[in-house]
Amino acid sequence: MIAIIDYGVGNLFSLRSSLQTLGLEARVTADPALIRQADRVILPGVGAFGDAMDRLAAAGLVPVIREQAAEKPLLGICLGMQLLFEKSYEYGEHEGLGFVPGQVCPLADDLTDRSLKVPQIGWNALHLLKDDPLFRYIREGEYVYYVHSFYGKNCADSTLAVSDYSIPVTGVVRAGRVYGTQFHPEKSGDTGLRILKAFAEL
Repeated sequence: MIAIIDYGVGNLFSLRSSLQTLGLEARVTADPALIRQADRVILPGVGAFGDAMDRLAAAGLVPVIREQAAEKPLLGICLGMQLLFEKSYEYGEHEGLGFVPGQVCPLADDLTDRSLKVPQIGWNALHLLKDDPLFRYIREGEYVYYVHSFYGKNCADSTLAVSDYSIPVTGVVRAGRVYGTQFHPEKSGDTGLRILKAFAEL
């Protein structure tokens, strides 16, 4: 069973539908006991970093996530990926979960092509930098769907894949059993389903 952590941030049900399409059992839950019973955990998220961390803390889920990440595969999606980092500079400075060394920074500050819009919304090619079991069913250059204004930075050692948006935007990170995708696999068509399938087999 895959536990999708519900802390009031993000569209959890499209993610659950994608996993069910693959024939996988997925439960949307904030129950620590159910999260501990799961084989794998997904941390989704849409919105602001500081608010999301506050919600996780208020729900008592931060220690549960840290404990479970040491024992089983965990996947952070979009804001969920950003929460895996040490720190974010979104509307101030906020501490993250600290799995991935690096910071979450404004995309607009670093773009070399100022004509590009922020947030980055839409399809972009994924360039695979390192071999990883998460990529077993996809090829170099397949397209995935992004919606974001901030991105992971100073995290080269943990970065598995990037997408070009006048700069290399961190697309996938890994730290031990912990993975993150800045894009939304559940909105990335067949490519996204194949990434979720690979995650379910880790």
